[in-house]
Amino acid sequence: MAVTRRSGLPGKTREGGEGGGGESAGKRGGGRFDWAGLGADVRAAGPDAGIALVVTGAIFVWLYVRIDNGSSATLQVMPMLADADKYWMYWLCQAFGWSGLLWAWITIVFSLLRTGPRPRVRWLPPAGLEKLHRTTSLTTIALMFMHAVMFFLEEVRGNEGGATWPGRLWDAFLKVFVPGGYTTGTGRIAILVGLLAFYLAIPLGLAYYLRQRTGSRMWRALHRFIIVVYVLSVWHTLLYGTNVWYDGTFRTLVWALQMPIAAMLLLRLLAPARPSERLRLRGPGRSRPLPLTARVGGRLAVVATVAGLAAVVATGVDGGRTPDGASPGLWPEQWVIWAGLLALTLALVAVVHHLRPSAVAGAGSGGAAERRRAEEAAAGGAG
Repeated sequence: MAVTRRSGLPGKTREGGEGGGGESAGKRGGGRFDWAGLGADVRAAGPDAGIALVVTGAIFVWLYVRIDNGSSATLQVMPMLADADKYWMYWLCQAFGWSGLLWAWITIVFSLLRTGPRPRVRWLPPAGLEKLHRTTSLTTIALMFMHAVMFFLEEVRGNEGGATWPGRLWDAFLKVFVPGGYTTGTGRIAILVGLLAFYLAIPLGLAYYLRQRTGSRMWRALHRFIIVVYVLSVWHTLLYGTNVWYDGTFRTLVWALQMPIAAMLLLRLLAPARPSERLRLRGPGRSRPLPLTARVGGRLAVVATVAGLAAVVATGVDGGRTPDGASPGLWPEQWVIWAGLLALTLALVAVVHHLRPSAVAGAGSGGAAERRRAEEAAAGGAG
């Protein structure tokens, strides 16, 4: 049975499931952005954000002490950063980056627990998982923003040769916030990847609050692309995190922590909470050829990912650089990343076109739509 709770708008309820308050809410709400719901979730995220700041502070202290006593691997990469007091903004930037990645990991776990095989524990009901996913998502976006802001401030401080303050600010803004603006070294790829993760996280992460306009099916479909944001975030870290620059235990640990995510994603694809997403190879409700091929392909891709992660962890060959040795060439080039972004954009446009409310309404007449609604009700509104 679907769990309901009151939203911030008078006379409305929001279902505990991710698809809650979909098309019917849109009719009542006039297609507005759910500012009341966002405000409620921001307030609910307060304790979570407080914990994130404490964790960020602890990471900062750890990084600072390791730099101060000379034990950080970062000094092998950039020995000019040995003055911990002078470069404290850079270390705070690194601390926000690590806590942001940790919170991204946590919110993805909550999402996969919510939409896959559900844990049978009373203290972690579906509605509670969904709320935790929303609040940790907001905290993650805030941590990503602070990561970028501290890097911007460090770039402003470090640009001591700038002729004017406006010139220093513009140069830092171009490097830190404009995709492709950082044009030297590993940063020309790593910072581009990180910025794409940040800028994609905002619309995909906040798509829930547009469900009144888009309908529940569209926002759920768009929100599933959030896994791309997480992959880009991990890639950015492995490329540019000076603490994981070289081969070693800590870098391998970062790879190992992706195994639970990949395994949970595979379970979610094999046994989704929503019946309409399950593979049907025969019978009256069997999947059509194109969706069936896409779903089977997705499952096989995740199986290959799990196997690849296991191989990386077992062998320790994780793409890191070797101290005092030849480093692999930087790949891919920027054009490959832009091509990938174009492909993702086309996929998002196709989803929006296919699941726009008018198209869904047109296809909603008939027995198939009735069966789908019955299945979704039986699933308890799972996303």
